[in-house]
Formats: sequence, structure tokens, C-alpha cells
Amino acid sequence: MSIKEKAELIVADIKKEQGTNPVLIFKNIAKKEYVSINGPEHHILDGASLLMAYKNAGGEIDIDQALDRLMAEGLRMPGAMCGLWGICGAITSIGAALAIIDGTGPLSTDGSWGSHMQFTSKAIGELGIINGPRCCKRDAMIAFKNGVDYVNAHYDVTLQYEQMKCEFTGLNEQCIKDRCPFYAHSFQQEY
Repeated sequence: MSIKEKAELIVADIKKEQGTNPVLIFKNIAKKEYVSINGPEHHILDGASLLMAYKNAGGEIDIDQALDRLMAEGLRMPGAMCGLWGICGAITSIGAALAIIDGTGPLSTDGSWGSHMQFTSKAIGELGIINGPRCCKRDAMIAFKNGVDYVNAHYDVTLQYEQMKCEFTGLNEQCIKDRCPFYAHSFQQEY
């Protein structure tokens, strides 16, 4: 199945999701057979989960248009960009969702351009401390934690956040186990 086909399934399935917790939305979709443990489909899934939670929380957004735009942006992001470019696709996906909400572009002067850079910088900094190898599920949780904080601080909606206890360890051959704040055997509630 191509990444475009996976992206189309993600967008179709995410529109059915309820609730204001992007982590729960993410987990519901991430468990589907067409979502790999690691892969560029997360460049669509992560931002789409945030957009859907934002819409469900009362955020004023044309969700069909927003998800189409997010899918287009996510499909432009190559796989393995975390290791090859030094920027995580989960975080860039959430950044793209924020840009869609705010209507931010490269010439924006309303403050959103800089705020989004601060969001990505903070989230990337946390990933840098944990270190690799990559795990798209761990990276998504870091992106969501920071993304929910950003949304709750900048918009008139409230998103919920759930500290995820990892359910994907057995599927990830490169799991860093105890170094991961979401690892089930050493789950760190205060992360």
C-alpha cells in the first residue's frame, strides 16, 4: 500500500473520531492494520489527530479542508527525516496542523510564525535529550504533549492529554525500553 493510500485511509477514518484527546484519537487509528509501527504515515496521522481533537473541542475550522491540507503537507515530508534531516516528522506534522489553524505562511507577521517555531524547538529539544533511534509512537507522544500545551495556551478550546503507556513496544525492534518515558515497564507518570 502506498503512503498516499495510507494517508487517504487515515483522513477518512479520523473524521469518524470523537473526543478532545488527540492521543486517544491517534491510538485508535495507529492500531489499524494499514499504519506501520514507524513510517511516514505519521506525518499525516499526528497532525490530523490534533486537528480532529481541535474541531471536536469547538475549534472553528473547516475540518475537510484542514485535513486535505494536512495530508498534502504530510505527503511532502519524506520518511526518515528524523535521522537524515534532524527534524521529526511527528513534530512537523503538529506544526503543520498549527499553521493550518492559524493560517500561517512563510510571510506571516502576526506572531504565529515565531510561536510555531518555539513549539517545534521545545518538542525537538525533548526528543534530543531522549536520543534515538527513532520511534514514531514515542515521538508522537512528545509532539502531542507539547502540541496540547500549545493549543490550550493559544486558543479558546481545551484539549485533553493522556500520558500514554506504550502499547507498541513488542512491535518496535529498536525500542529503547527504559530510556523511553512511555515504556510500560518503567512508566514515568510525571513526564
